[in-house]
Amino acid sequence: MNHVIKQAADAVLGYTTGRLGGAPGVVAMVTDRNGNLYEGASGKRELGQDQPMTTDSVFAIFSTTKAICGTTAMQLIEEGRIKLSDPAKAYVPEIAEVGVLTGFDADGQPTTRPPKRDITINDLLLHTSGFCYEFFSADDLKYRTAKGIPTVVSCTNASIKTVLLHDPGEAWAYGVNLDWLGKIVEAVRGKRLGAVMQERIFEPLGMTEIGFTMTPSMKARRATIHDRAADGKLTPLPDLALPDPPELDCGGHGLYATVGEYMKFIRMFLNDGAGPNGRVLKAETVALMSQDGLRAMDLSAGGWTTSIPSLTNSGEFFPGLPKGWAYTFMVNREQAPTGRPKDSLMWAGLANSYYWIDRKTGIGGYWASQILPFHDVASYPGFVDFEAAVYRGIKA
Repeated sequence: MNHVIKQAADAVLGYTTGRLGGAPGVVAMVTDRNGNLYEGASGKRELGQDQPMTTDSVFAIFSTTKAICGTTAMQLIEEGRIKLSDPAKAYVPEIAEVGVLTGFDADGQPTTRPPKRDITINDLLLHTSGFCYEFFSADDLKYRTAKGIPTVVSCTNASIKTVLLHDPGEAWAYGVNLDWLGKIVEAVRGKRLGAVMQERIFEPLGMTEIGFTMTPSMKARRATIHDRAADGKLTPLPDLALPDPPELDCGGHGLYATVGEYMKFIRMFLNDGAGPNGRVLKAETVALMSQDGLRAMDLSAGGWTTSIPSLTNSGEFFPGLPKGWAYTFMVNREQAPTGRPKDSLMWAGLANSYYWIDRKTGIGGYWASQILPFHDVASYPGFVDFEAAVYRGIKA
């Protein structure tokens, strides 16, 4: 099986980075419950430089941080320290100051009203609070601009204190929920989110090359983020990086890591919460985290429309495929065209990183590149082809 997967996966990485207008560099891996079945790297860490992309290259993993933050919150739920139904304001009182956007006045100033009910921890995990990101919502962007609120990639406390686009529980909208959840974890644990992750996730899983700040060794291996212009031209942005150290350990997007370290986290989910150096979650918690939480609310997760085209293209994963949301992953409600079974988990990071966790088959994968805008014309189809190649290899 490994030989078939290797041949096909190597080919996908090769043409994704080798063709005209392709991705500068990619690292991709696949794991089963025991260890990695495939590790591959292709292309360059930075266009125009000599350094090849290597399997130990370091990436800004953006929103693939979210599941790790969600795990720290579920550990508190296991311990009975917090409940899914708890109002978030019980732990982070300033969240109660956030209103629901009702419009903008003649001067372009926003008008708001109090939400009909409090935001709960469940809302934050499921992205049903009403928060959005400025690059997925023209209204959020307009609100931030009017109020002088910094971008979320500033990793500041001010950057997540924005506005609700709807009342809690009324819809699924993708936004700063996990950053707020990380602040709740910090409030209950009494320490920085990075320290909580280190103690309760990274150490039990043997994850060393991951964090909100980078070691000198990680910095030396960091892959450069590239910008793709509308005409397809790629430009390296070597100075574009998240603040180090950040003011806020952003549970929604702040981690740097190698792909190999993230595979250890994926393996923990395949192994019902167990890691090589101890248990991270109870098996029943992993089962709960893998369930589609939107179905009971008669809601679904879907695509997105860009409001900042330099950061993200508009798009959707597998248009026409019904999708839900778990704690905290997208769930495909039918089998994906790649062969990934129904009710599997996946998500992505802004600079075109993508992963999936298939607990039924017992495999998961991660595809990493460093390109903006999101849903890149070369990297995203490469991920889809990579996943499909893996499932064809398993069948073979």
